[in-house]
Amino acid sequence: MAALAYVLFFVPLLTSAKNDQFVRYHVKQGLALLATCAALQIIGYVSFMSWLFFWPMAVVVLILMVLGIYNAMKGRQKPLPVIGEWAEGIGI
Repeated sequence: MAALAYVLFFVPLLTSAKNDQFVRYHVKQGLALLATCAALQIIGYVSFMSWLFFWPMAVVVLILMVLGIYNAMKGRQKPLPVIGEWAEGIGI
């Protein structure tokens, strides 16, 4: 369930896994990753060079997602680079 939180963050919240602290940690990280991706897409659409901005940021978000899934599969509660500290403040 923790690894699934990076793809569909709300699914673990619909199951009994929502009470597990480990799963909640990764749900917060997945939610922060989703919010970051949405913000980057909005900035990309607003900017005049959206195609130059979007692809490098999409690769960065994909790398962060893979890193989060890897940490979840290994049983680690390691924050994602750049957004991990911010994600710990999310109240879920």
